[in-house]
Amino acid sequence: MAQPLIASRWAAARWLVVAPHADDETLGAGALIAHAAKHGRLGGVVYLTDGTGSHPDGTPRLAIVRKAEARGALRRLGAGDVRVDWLGWRDAHPHEAGSAAFRRSAATLAGWLRDRKIDAIAVSDRLDRHCDHQAAYRLAQAAASIARRGVSVFGYHVWSVPAAGARRLRTPPMPPGKRRAALHAHRSQTTPLLGDGFRLAARQVRMQADDILTLRRIAS
Repeated sequence: MAQPLIASRWAAARWLVVAPHADDETLGAGALIAHAAKHGRLGGVVYLTDGTGSHPDGTPRLAIVRKAEARGALRRLGAGDVRVDWLGWRDAHPHEAGSAAFRRSAATLAGWLRDRKIDAIAVSDRLDRHCDHQAAYRLAQAAASIARRGVSVFGYHVWSVPAAGARRLRTPPMPPGKRRAALHAHRSQTTPLLGDGFRLAARQVRMQADDILTLRRIAS
């Protein structure tokens, strides 16, 4: 049973959402983004990768398109004014945990946690099987551990389902039509706009009205 977010110790938390790719923010944390933005508790959205691995050409133009799509989706979620940052990892080629590049990104993210007074991170869950999703999770954990600030880490679920027995939060629901509209801002992932490439499966498009967040690290 998931505890309602608004009845939990994180009811007034300031959140940072970390997304492996542009579209994951809507698929996994769209309801959280809408809720936190509405109440002034969204400290930003951070994208891990440049998004160029979704289509064969992988051109810089694709990265520009996907950034614009992400901002469009956030506007449709009611978070058009939120700060957006890109760590610029190469899509589907994550840095190894412990590498110099990984440590630099973790230090950058930890600095944002401190500067923006973040209380909780929502990131793709460790059970998601995509390499970038797992890397985003490891990075969030690493950043939280060195932030010199009490930061809880929650996993949201894009390719996975919450594990039984884990401590979970349920966000307030958002209108399904609003969430679908946000997802369809990612036209490169939902239409043939840029030719052959990745397409979201029909089951991914059928999103529920709320998000389930699995607690992975509790702030001390």
